[in-house]
Amino acid sequence: MLTKIPHSLSRLVLSVAAMSVLSFGPAKAEDYPTRDIQFVVPFSAGGGSDVLARNIAGAIKELKLLPVNILIDNRPGSGGAVGYNFLAGRKGNPDYVGTVSIAFFTTPLMGGSPVSYKNFQPLAAIARDPYIMAVAANSPFKTMKDLAAKGTFIAGSPAAVSDSTLLARRLAADMKAKVQVVPFDGDGEALSALLGGHVDVMFGNLSEIIAQVKGGSIRAIGITTEERIAALPDVPTFKELGYDIQLAQLRGMVMPLGTPPETVAYWEALLKKLAESDYWREHYLERFSVLPAYLDSKAFGAEIVKINDRYEILMRELGVIK
Repeated sequence: MLTKIPHSLSRLVLSVAAMSVLSFGPAKAEDYPTRDIQFVVPFSAGGGSDVLARNIAGAIKELKLLPVNILIDNRPGSGGAVGYNFLAGRKGNPDYVGTVSIAFFTTPLMGGSPVSYKNFQPLAAIARDPYIMAVAANSPFKTMKDLAAKGTFIAGSPAAVSDSTLLARRLAADMKAKVQVVPFDGDGEALSALLGGHVDVMFGNLSEIIAQVKGGSIRAIGITTEERIAALPDVPTFKELGYDIQLAQLRGMVMPLGTPPETVAYWEALLKKLAESDYWREHYLERFSVLPAYLDSKAFGAEIVKINDRYEILMRELGVIK
C-alpha cells in the first residue's frame, strides 16, 4: 500500500533537491575564482615564459588581485607542444591559464603540435620583449660591419625554430652572408656556447641576457627595437645599421577555448590593473628592460592572428616550411 506524502513535505523535498542541484552546479560569476589557478608554462624553469609567469603570479599576490593562489605548472617538452596540448585539453575550464611564446606559433606551423592558437582564448598582452644581437666580450666582431665583412657566421639558437633562428637567417640574407644556426636546449645553453666561443653570435630576449650585457661578459651590437632604449643607450637599432629588422616578442596570457565570457572579462580587467601598476613597472618592466604593452582580449586576439601569419610567411620565405 502506497503512503500519500503530504503536499507540504513534497514541497520541502523538492526544495531541498533544487538546492542540492544548485550547490553542485557551476559557480556563479561573482563567486569566481573559488579554486587555485594553474598557470601552465610549456617550458622548464628559468626561461622567458617561466620568468614572466612567476612575475605575474608574484605581482598578483602582492597587489591582492586574486582571492586564490596561482600555482606555476612547468610542462616542458616537444618545443612547447606538451604544455600547450595539456592546456588546450582543459577546454572550458576557467581555472587554467598559460603564457604565449614563440613556440605557440612555430611548433604548430611545423606540424609538431595538433593544437594551434585557434584552440585558445586570448586574455591580454602585457609586455613586448625585444631582442639583442650579442657576441662574447672577447669576440673579434666589434660591430655589425665586422660581421658582414667576414661573410659567414655561426649563430646559437635556443631551439631548431625560434625567433633567434629566424632573425639570424634574415640578417644573413640581408647581408648576403652565410649562416650556420646551431640549436640548443634553451637560451642558457646558447649563452654558454657563446661565452665558450662555440658560436659567433646569438639573438636573446632583452629580459634574458641584459644582465650579462651590463655585467660585461657579452657585448650587444644591435637591438630589434624601432628606437634605442634607455637601458642600453649605446646599442644601435638594426634600422640605424641599415637592416630593416624590427621584432619584439609579445608576452601575454591565454586560457583554454570555451572559457565563459565573464571569466575572460575578469582576467582582462585584472591584467589591466596589473599592467598599469607601479609594482609591475618597477619589478618587471624596469627590472628586465621590457617594453610596456597592454592589449585587451579582442586586440590581443587580432594581434595573435597577425603574428601567426607573419611567422608563416617568414618561415616559408626562409624554407623552414613549404
